[in-house]
Amino acid sequence: MDWFDGPTFISALDSFEVPEKPIDKPLRIPVQDVYSIKGVGTVPVGRVETGKVKSGDELIFMPSGNKAEIKSIEMHHEEIPEAEPGDNIGFNVRGLSRDEI
Repeated sequence: MDWFDGPTFISALDSFEVPEKPIDKPLRIPVQDVYSIKGVGTVPVGRVETGKVKSGDELIFMPSGNKAEIKSIEMHHEEIPEAEPGDNIGFNVRGLSRDEI
């Protein structure tokens, strides 16, 4: 095309740089759903937007202000030691029922 002197579509896509994950910001996990699983307990699920979370961390659920400790974290049915931005996780919490989250 004589009238266009910019990069091709594929070249423009290839030139994009992946932004850094916001792991240095406070933890935010919008909770999508909460499950009560027999033998496991209360399992909220959601996507980590900012920050990092690992087993043993204490979370504060807002707007209720309830606190709970994370017993384990799973992603795609595999247990992981920690989750960072972009991870869709389910995490088992100690000390809260489904209705308290």
